Amino acid sequence: MNNTLSLYHLTRPSILTENAPLLIMMHGYGSDENDLFSFASELPDELFIISVRAPYPMAPYGNAWYTINFDAERGKWNDKEQAESSRDLIANFIDEAVNNYPVDKHNVTLLGFSQGCILSCAVALNYPEKIKNIVGLSGYIYHDILPKDLNEKDYSSLDFYCSHGSVDQVIPVDWARQTPNFLKSLGIKHQYSEFPVGHGVAPQNFFEFKSWLSERI
Repeated sequence: MNNTLSLYHLTRPSILTENAPLLIMMHGYGSDENDLFSFASELPDELFIISVRAPYPMAPYGNAWYTINFDAERGKWNDKEQAESSRDLIANFIDEAVNNYPVDKHNVTLLGFSQGCILSCAVALNYPEKIKNIVGLSGYIYHDILPKDLNEKDYSSLDFYCSHGSVDQVIPVDWARQTPNFLKSLGIKHQYSEFPVGHGVAPQNFFEFKSWLSERI
């Protein structure tokens, strides 16, 4: 664990000693770096895996990439400034990681769950030159933190795998169903799957994205 970098994180080294494909994991709201890291031992040995902790601590435990506020007048709303800050923090962390670990800067995958998925998508769409693959689990596209010049960016090297639970009680599946059409409108390669679960990752979902990832690293 090297925590001289800007985000606290756990690592699982690759069997490759140099130019390893890099996988960065980003947990959901109220969780921490240990959550998705439980997947690490089941993922391809070539991957150099980093699981990061979000920057905003929550009480009594857990962390967030940005605050979700609950207000009688406005309902549930996101702290957009914190979300933008985290988006750029992750982009900077990718640069730190490729400079500090024996990984291939041209083969970077982001894997995010829920709020981590939302941020993964935002980082890829704002900084497509830094990312190759995105595994987005149980999230959606948060349009307020995307670049204004979407149609002028080069997204030709990006590839998305997105999945959602059809009975998700936290993030409505209708939100996720908008993602494939949005990606298609930008000419971005993508796959979208649904599973009959709530806000979580079904075993068959895990095996599907593992297979998808294995073909692309």
